[in-house]
Amino acid sequence: MDTQPDPTEPGALRPDPPLPGVDAFTGCLLGGAVGDALGAPVEFLSLAEIRSRFGPAGIQDYAPAYGRYGAITDDTQMTLFTAEGLLRARNRWLSKGIVSIEGMVHHAYLRWLQTQEIDRQPPLARCDGHLQRLPELWNDRAPGSTCLSALRTGVIGSTTDPINDSKGCGGVMRVAPVGLVLQSDAFTTGCNVAAITHGHPDGYLPAGFLSAVLSRIVRGADLEAALRLSLRELLSWARAGGSGECYAALTGAIRMAGQAPATPESIELLGEGWVGEEALAISVFCALKARTFEEGVLLAVNHGGDSDSTGAITGNILGALWGRRSIPSSLLNRLELCNEIERIARDLYTNFIDPGLAGPIDWETYPGY
Repeated sequence: MDTQPDPTEPGALRPDPPLPGVDAFTGCLLGGAVGDALGAPVEFLSLAEIRSRFGPAGIQDYAPAYGRYGAITDDTQMTLFTAEGLLRARNRWLSKGIVSIEGMVHHAYLRWLQTQEIDRQPPLARCDGHLQRLPELWNDRAPGSTCLSALRTGVIGSTTDPINDSKGCGGVMRVAPVGLVLQSDAFTTGCNVAAITHGHPDGYLPAGFLSAVLSRIVRGADLEAALRLSLRELLSWARAGGSGECYAALTGAIRMAGQAPATPESIELLGEGWVGEEALAISVFCALKARTFEEGVLLAVNHGGDSDSTGAITGNILGALWGRRSIPSSLLNRLELCNEIERIARDLYTNFIDPGLAGPIDWETYPGY
């Protein structure tokens, strides 16, 4: 009997992956924002406090946070600025023929920093572009201290020249756009973008892994295959001198997903999510256990840890996997900046995946500097 090569094996012959669909792009960014907004009201509550306030099942819908229902936090803010940095990097490449993706994303993060610290005078990139024209983004939504302190220096951290030793989850929670637009370089670029502010391997390796997983999902892989192939990349990084903690956390989460119930108590065995490898492990567990988008993100926010970040990452994964149509309209209709988030997701798609739809460079919205 004829045998076919295993498509997961290195060097195996396999067809080119299909082009992503716009529904996966919008699902990914909107899904992350929905998970972020669901987790925002309970981010700093213990599991006992969540159940005391919302009942035995925990939080099941948007609750007031930052003066409204459906409020996004710094996780979605920084995800949008990551997307803006990528779009402006593309415009620079088209106009100048040379670009540093990390440099352009760093400039975008400096613009985000300005929206958080209006009265400070840090070293800033030029104040312009589409996102800075949105008054809703000029709000402090509990930004991570590592992101703030690293960006205030004006120095770009890297995996080879780390800016600090932070392994917080502020690197992984913002990199979804990298996975959407890149293919072969998704893992490396995800690491590089996270290392701008987070210098510990467990601060940037989760970002590389998430970027690789999302890249594979939107190009046709199922979740299990995307995880398996991305784990190989992660292991090669760990063997090259990075930390093995991220690999151990993820393999533990995948194993637990096949054995443990989908409960907050199971999640808390994986950690609290304040550091990168724990946030990613919790999100992978929740995505594997989910039967619907809503079920997955609600599981991801009902624990006594960094609920908005685990909700956001889980929402990114499930939104990319099942598309915008999987997200309940009742959640999208009340989501802060929903239309703008969808617009930026579509801009990523039209500019990187189907440039024929993009038309001339929109320099006013995404200037290439």
